[in-house]
Amino acid sequence: MHKFLKVLIPIIALTTACSDSNNNTFTESPVTESPFTDFVSATYSDDTAWLCHPQLTEADNVCKSNLDTTIVFADGSTEIERHVNADDPSVDCFYVYPTVSADEAGNSDLEANAEEIFTVQNQAARYSSFCRMYAPVYRQVTVSVIISDEDGDGELAYGDVLDSFKHYISNENQGRGYMFIGHSQGAGHLRRLIKETVEQDDYLRDRMIAAHILGSSVRTAEGTNIVSGTQATELCLTEDQTGCMVTYVSYREGDPYVADGTGRFGRPAENETGACTNPAALTGGSATLAPYFPIASNPQLEAFIIKRADGPFATRENSPAITTPFYSMPEFLSGECATGPTGISYLKVAVNSDPADPRADDFNGEMILQDWGLHLVDMTVAMGNLVQLGALQAEAWLDRQ
Repeated sequence: MHKFLKVLIPIIALTTACSDSNNNTFTESPVTESPFTDFVSATYSDDTAWLCHPQLTEADNVCKSNLDTTIVFADGSTEIERHVNADDPSVDCFYVYPTVSADEAGNSDLEANAEEIFTVQNQAARYSSFCRMYAPVYRQVTVSVIISDEDGDGELAYGDVLDSFKHYISNENQGRGYMFIGHSQGAGHLRRLIKETVEQDDYLRDRMIAAHILGSSVRTAEGTNIVSGTQATELCLTEDQTGCMVTYVSYREGDPYVADGTGRFGRPAENETGACTNPAALTGGSATLAPYFPIASNPQLEAFIIKRADGPFATRENSPAITTPFYSMPEFLSGECATGPTGISYLKVAVNSDPADPRADDFNGEMILQDWGLHLVDMTVAMGNLVQLGALQAEAWLDRQ
């Protein structure tokens, strides 16, 4: 077994050793009552308002998509890595997607389109290897607000996220541990949810395994490890730490917008420092990242992406065919939390390419909005590391019950 596939070991251990053969309900946490007992959402009681939900059919559940991956090694050889959904996961994951809707109004409707489905497949579905997955559709502020003069209603978007979470807790949670996953706009909504709801209640706080909140400018008060705006939620510093937050924004090594301080994400504020936790090396330093790149691209965003590569090979001529929806290249990327000269804190992503081998020497990540860095692929570049870390955190939470 090559070491890239070792990411699966803690996940397999978690899903086989920690499951409850009856209903996966864990009540060994301090006995407190759910704050949303008997709450039923008019919207989220309908399964069609979810992209991922245990009650959805496999065909309708985006988190049951085909996630098989072609591993492309430095010598050009390939190997298929099959993704396996946990049969009886012991914990839950609650995911809120980023700004992706191409709806023309300032807020999207509650109908999921190709762009939402594509994003969930790329950012959340892989957590299904150890999680029971929940991903609500919500009336988010749309892409049109970024590229036009449309006005979006952030309160409407957050209200949906809160409504769906309350419905999940009241009707689905049953005392189980849950993990938050979110990116960009979704990360912002989850940060608010933690601050205003989770931290205010023992039941919710005790069951939050961790929060993987990426692509949002999270900060800590100088000299502390506590996330600004929260009461006590800390950054994750060890793999067995729970109730904590994993967060970063990513830029390519040498990004000029980091150097001159004009990068959009990761900036410091008065008495606050930008936060970065590298899921591949929580204690610091550089480490190999485990990316999962999609073969297809989001058609709604394709025109905004700067093309640097066309798949995993330098040339398609005489290259093996990629028959899976994802590919990855072991040892291709490295990541390290760094601070730019003007104080931007970020995950510095370095490409370890070799022009002499048959693999591509770069990857796609930047948009024409270049001060955004690698925002589009914040999760993509370290997806394997995030899932592995999440599985270890879930196992640690279960062990403490």
